[in-house]
Amino acid sequence: MVKGLYTAYTGMINEQKRLDVLANNMANADTIGYKKEGTTSISFADEMAYKLHDSSTFMMPRRVGNLNLGVKIGETYTNYDQGSFQVTDISSDLAIAGNGFFAIEFTDKQGNTSIRYTRNGEFTVDKDGYFVTSDGDHLLNMNGALNSITGEASYVRVDPNVDYTINEQGMIYQDGVVVDTVGLVDFDNYDYLSKYGENLYILEDGGTITAAEGTVEQGCLEASNVNVIDEMVSMITIQRAYEAGQKMIQAEDETIEMAVSQVGRVG
Repeated sequence: MVKGLYTAYTGMINEQKRLDVLANNMANADTIGYKKEGTTSISFADEMAYKLHDSSTFMMPRRVGNLNLGVKIGETYTNYDQGSFQVTDISSDLAIAGNGFFAIEFTDKQGNTSIRYTRNGEFTVDKDGYFVTSDGDHLLNMNGALNSITGEASYVRVDPNVDYTINEQGMIYQDGVVVDTVGLVDFDNYDYLSKYGENLYILEDGGTITAAEGTVEQGCLEASNVNVIDEMVSMITIQRAYEAGQKMIQAEDETIEMAVSQVGRVG
C-alpha cells in the first residue's frame, strides 16, 4: 500500500516537471527563433524484494519479486524543427531556411567574451555599420564563425550610408561588390549543443563546427516552432494525469486507514 502512495507521488512530480517545460514553451511562443522543448518519461530501475526475517531457509532470504518505484523524467530535449517565416521587409532582419545558426560574439555581465549561437536573426545596423543584436552583441562573419575567432575583424560590417542586399549564401553586396559574408554554421552532433538562455546556445566541449547547409533569407524572421494548440492539448492531458495521481493517493490513504483502524480490531 505504501508503495502505491510512492508510485502515485512520483507520477505527480513527473507531470509537474512536464508542465514546467510546456509552460516555458508557451511563454516563448512569440520569441523569434525559439525552439521548443519536450520530455520523455522512464521508470525507475526495478528493485528485487526479499522477505524479512524469513527463517525457512538458513541465511538465504527468499525473493518476493520485482518492485517498480515509479516514474521520472528521462530526458529533456530540444526540437530543432524550423519555424514559419515572418516577412518584415527590414534589410537587417535575417532568417535561416534549413539547418544552421548565426554566430554571435557574446559579452556577459562580467565582461567576459565568448561565442554563442542563435536562430534569432533580428539584427540592426549601428552607426558604424556593424550588425548587432538587441543587446549590442556583434554578428560574426563567415571566417569568424567557422574558426571561432572574435574581435573587430570578425564582425559583419557594411557602409551604413549605402543600401545592401544579402543573397542566400549570406554574401552582402553594396554597389555590386561583396563587402562581407554572414557567418552561418552548423554542428555535427546537436547533443553537444545546450541552451544558455536569452535565446542563445553554447557548443559544449567535444562538439564540432561545420559549414551550414541552410540558406539566408533577407527581410524575414523565423517564428518559434511552438504550436500553441498542441501545447494546450498536452497541458490538459498532463492535468488529467495529475488528477489521476491525486485520486490514487486518496484511495491508498483510505485503504491504509481501514487497515489501521478496522482490520486489527477484535470483535
